[in-house]
Amino acid sequence: MRRVKRALPLVAAVLALGVPLSGCGNESGARGGDVSAGASSGVGSGRQEEQGQEKGKGRDQEMDMQEAAERADAMLDAVLKGIDPDVRWAHGPTTTRACGVTRRRAVMTVVSPERRQTFLDRAETFWRKNDYRIKAVNKDDKFPAVYAVTRSGFGVSVSFRGKGQAFLEADTPCVKESKVAAPASEPNGPAYEGVYPLPRPDVRSDFWSGEGEGE
Repeated sequence: MRRVKRALPLVAAVLALGVPLSGCGNESGARGGDVSAGASSGVGSGRQEEQGQEKGKGRDQEMDMQEAAERADAMLDAVLKGIDPDVRWAHGPTTTRACGVTRRRAVMTVVSPERRQTFLDRAETFWRKNDYRIKAVNKDDKFPAVYAVTRSGFGVSVSFRGKGQAFLEADTPCVKESKVAAPASEPNGPAYEGVYPLPRPDVRSDFWSGEGEGE
């Protein structure tokens, strides 16, 4: 009986020590779990927010198709002004899709094969200076092209196609549906209204139609 009485205080002491230690271990583990879950949850929330922002960029709820088309027109006007010497151009067809618009311009100035890369370089230089991101460059000898995109999701390109004619296109991001009017910009040559396909380039330029490579 004496041995039992002696053992009981010892067991009680061990249990008394063990319970707080076990509790600290659980508390530490729980806190570690909470921090990890909290960090994970925080990161997840941040990613979801970023994804939501990206989705918001993809579809501009404040801009409708007409407003987006006008911005695309301004982008094409700007890059054409940035190409020096200037070239003759005409409007190409406008096409609409479910929630976006594509505006087009056709260059009516003859650009010789020797000058095509220079033409693209000047468009690319203009875009880089104005914070466009160059998305792709096609160095094909016959049909070279350069593609860029803005931070707001507009895509723009210059490409050479059949008979060496240069074309410019601007694609809007997904925006609110609306009616789209014809471009308001006045071409610097014949308008060719109702004419499709447009004629091949027929305007000669001392620089762009020349044979020598020049910068």
